[in-house]
Amino acid sequence: MSDPLAVHGGRLGAACARFGGERGDWLDLSTGINPRSWPVPAEITPDWRALPDPQDLVRLERIAAAYFRADPNLCLAVPGSETGLRALAGLLGLPGLHLSLSYGTYSDAFLHGEARDGRARTLVLGNPNNPDGAVTPRGALLNALERQERSGGWLIVDEAFVDCTPELSIADEVAEGRRLIVTRSFGKFFGLAGLRLGFVLAPTAVLAQLRRLQGEWPIGAAALSFGSAALADEEWIARTRDDVRLAAERLDQVLSRRGFAPRGSCPLFRLVETEAAQELFTALASRHILIRPFSDHPRLLRLGLPFGARSLARLDAALAEVLGDG
Repeated sequence: MSDPLAVHGGRLGAACARFGGERGDWLDLSTGINPRSWPVPAEITPDWRALPDPQDLVRLERIAAAYFRADPNLCLAVPGSETGLRALAGLLGLPGLHLSLSYGTYSDAFLHGEARDGRARTLVLGNPNNPDGAVTPRGALLNALERQERSGGWLIVDEAFVDCTPELSIADEVAEGRRLIVTRSFGKFFGLAGLRLGFVLAPTAVLAQLRRLQGEWPIGAAALSFGSAALADEEWIARTRDDVRLAAERLDQVLSRRGFAPRGSCPLFRLVETEAAQELFTALASRHILIRPFSDHPRLLRLGLPFGARSLARLDAALAEVLGDG
């Protein structure tokens, strides 16, 4: 049985069961979710008694498309981008190809057997990639799309972590007649992962299949209300992009001071490599600091952003204690 703490971040229940403590005792750095979430205004009060209004869904998708700089007719809301990826895998029905170091859902969802070179398949690329934060230039993505289209395959670009660097997005390239699909996450940058909201940008034939699969009420009232307001909050978005970059720089300083070479172009997380990765994970967990290990890559660890100076100092002190430096 696989270790749940190495499959996805945020498994505080499993961490408490193994290492003790209550949830409030833990510093959870195991995800790439922004720890400073969009502040939900008190005046937004979803009507919990009524079914979600279809017009609110249309409005959300149009606001999202404007934020993505994409065609509003090619934007579909889904209950989390991971759900969208899994649904796409079934709808496209092609063998999947992805990087060996990438989001685990790619291999889990697109496991349809092998395809010989030159035959149709789905190429799934995270940009920035999770967990190493590597970036694929726009030109390289468009070249990959051209190759996929020649073979009759599809290119899916998972832009779950692109909000901090919107210039990397190719959402504006999604169009009718192109074999390009872009998925976007809401919960990571906006720090509201519990809403379970994401988006798929794709040609209308693909979106029509997804709409039929999802049914009449795919998105809950809270996600409709909060998502629409947050995606239109240009001031918060601009300020938060600056804030997370600064927080990432401070995390880099701590990690570098403790002897690591932090990797990644996405400021919401950093990847480090060490021979003692498993020992470091356990030592930090025993101090109720949760980071992300990887079963298939035992030398790697991913750390999300600490929330403010106190949390960063707690991580720094724990690393100093574990590593015998200070």
